[in-house]
Amino acid sequence: MSDEPLYFDEIAPDGEWTSEPRTITTTDVLAFADLTGDRNPVHVDPEFARTTPFRRCIAHGMLGLSVVGGLGWKTPFAHTVAFLELREWHFRAPIFPGDAIRVRSRVREKQLQGRGRRGTVVWDVVALNQSDRVVQEGVLVTLVETARAGGAAEAA
Repeated sequence: MSDEPLYFDEIAPDGEWTSEPRTITTTDVLAFADLTGDRNPVHVDPEFARTTPFRRCIAHGMLGLSVVGGLGWKTPFAHTVAFLELREWHFRAPIFPGDAIRVRSRVREKQLQGRGRRGTVVWDVVALNQSDRVVQEGVLVTLVETARAGGAAEAA
C-alpha cells in the first residue's frame, strides 16, 4: 500500500483493495454502547446473551459499519473529499468480540464530476471476519479529488 493517496484518475475502474484486520474487543462493544446509548443486553449482558441464538454477546451492527468506515478510509488510501451515500447495506452474520474484521473494497463505477475537479466512486464493500465469512456488505459512494484539483496536473 502506497503512502501517497490516490487521485480519482489513479483509481482503477476494476481495482480491488483489502485492509489490514482489526480485532473487535469487548471494550469496543462496551464503549460503543456507552457512546450511543444502545445498551441492548444482547451486546452487553453475557447472561442474557446465552439465551439468544448467538449464545454470547455480539457487537452492534452499527459498530461493525463504523469499523468498516474506519478501515475503508485507506482501502484504498485516496484523496477522498466526502462520503456521499450508503446505497445499501446488509448485516449478513454477527460480529463477536474477538473477531478480526477486514474490509475488501472494489470499484463498481466511476464518474467525473465538478468540471473535472472531482469524481464519484461507487464501491462494493465487503466486511469479512477471520474465517473469511461475510459479516456485512453493501454499496458506498465517495467523492474523490482528481489530480487536476490537487495540483498534480495542469488546469485545462
